[in-house]
Amino acid sequence: MHYRVIRTVFAAVLAAGLSFGTAQADAPAASHLLTVRETGVLRVCTTGDYPPYTVRDDNGTYRGTDITLATELAAALQVSPQWVPVTWAGLAGDFAARCDIAVGGISDTAARRELADFSVALSTDGKTPVSRREDGDTYATIADINRPGVRVIVNRGGTNENFARANFPAADLTVWPDNLTIYDEIEQGRADVFVTDSVEGRYRQLTHPGLRVLHPDKPFDSFTKAYMLPRGDSIFDAVVNTWLTYQLRTGHVDRLTAEWLGV
Repeated sequence: MHYRVIRTVFAAVLAAGLSFGTAQADAPAASHLLTVRETGVLRVCTTGDYPPYTVRDDNGTYRGTDITLATELAAALQVSPQWVPVTWAGLAGDFAARCDIAVGGISDTAARRELADFSVALSTDGKTPVSRREDGDTYATIADINRPGVRVIVNRGGTNENFARANFPAADLTVWPDNLTIYDEIEQGRADVFVTDSVEGRYRQLTHPGLRVLHPDKPFDSFTKAYMLPRGDSIFDAVVNTWLTYQLRTGHVDRLTAEWLGV
């Protein structure tokens, strides 16, 4: 990490009235920044099942665009990242008790904002269908999908499940326990379509040649991706947002995504 980036983070902390070693008299003693610095660890909640943002392999190693960014953020804070595995269904509840930050393609929603703050937006995305390439545009619209006999599959516990339940009540819905093997179900003909974020769909059609993401540039809806941060911790939020803003302005975030998508 370049020294000037670290210096930018330091300046944000000092401007907030907190030094890295100790809290000043008027600084909130509960800031996660103090805990992170004192323990030497940045606890990062992540699902590990959502490429290109976060992927956990069989050896327990994490990769992805947000994994890289979280690792670099920890380095800027002069601490080490500690990956805390969570599920989409348990993310909101586990975050406050177990983590300092949550990363991995997390959508900024009103429901999640009731339990946590969010960082600056890292990207904008939306839901798009993924189906077998041989099916062409059969499942291109919500009306196409929301029909009896259409086998919709969706991973449990996140915004994908919420979207499917709200928009496909007439279809045959299967809730799948993970977000990794779900694409095999479509490719092998046991499900017809999965509606997920367009970036994930674009990545998955690279790893599953028999699948195709439909109209990724014209999704069904639109939302931002960001990191979950401790609720009400303005000092920690300021540090993370200062660092992330720099990564966005320099194009680092876009370059990481392009590398994963092969563009």
